[in-house]
Amino acid sequence: MSNHWFLTGASSGIGRHLAELILAAGDDLTATARKPESLDDLAAKYPSQLRVEALDVTVKDDIAAVVARAQARRPVDILVNNAGGGVIGATEEMSDAEVEGQIALNLMAPIHITRAFVPAMRLRGSGRIIQISSASGQGSLPTSSLYHVAKWGLEGFSECLHQELEPFNLFVTLIEPGGARTSFSHNLQFASEIAAYRDTPAGHIRKMFETAGNELYTLDPQKIAQAIVDVATSDHPPLRVTLGGDAFGVVQAALQSRLAFLQSQEALARSVAFDS
Repeated sequence: MSNHWFLTGASSGIGRHLAELILAAGDDLTATARKPESLDDLAAKYPSQLRVEALDVTVKDDIAAVVARAQARRPVDILVNNAGGGVIGATEEMSDAEVEGQIALNLMAPIHITRAFVPAMRLRGSGRIIQISSASGQGSLPTSSLYHVAKWGLEGFSECLHQELEPFNLFVTLIEPGGARTSFSHNLQFASEIAAYRDTPAGHIRKMFETAGNELYTLDPQKIAQAIVDVATSDHPPLRVTLGGDAFGVVQAALQSRLAFLQSQEALARSVAFDS
């Protein structure tokens, strides 16, 4: 039997590639986008399989109705929270709106959408929840503090949810890709610059993002999309999937550094217990 997928951010990048693979496989898809007309070609090619919904995932009050229509069409088997975006700049350079926007788009939206689907999946005793995280959910880089806040938060949320839902045959998977050649990089926004940061690590990295070409983004989004489909349709998906040599390096270095630091503090950690 075919699956019914619910995919956010389907108009471009990895989301667009995912939509094409899902539909080509004969599955049903409810795809959301802020500009639904960007999917008109797929809607014309797959009229019986594809339902396109206009949705800005940061508008919480609009989520419930879209989810309800998707579930009424056919119960959703696989949820993919893919919509996202980044703002580059030192933390001090970020405006209040940019801070709140990053958290709303990259953290609160997938939380709200996931929570909207969990009850029905739990009652059916099956489901897959795929969260598009990032290597930035494990490592960190100056100029991306709010993106890291959101992705690290999504990782913690999803790891806990995985433990809660596995007894009901529901599996949560975090996808941690590195730099893919998609519109994500071209759509990066930049906070208003403060001159004092120009000759600091934050300033240098900002300049790198401002001037970077394709050489910074080495991953094929089509291959990433295929890996996501393979994971989502497996019998027992893992909690985390890291995609890309760059992502593997970032995650490996972050975990090794944290573990070494923790081990160096073992005596101190154990010293604060009550004396026997």
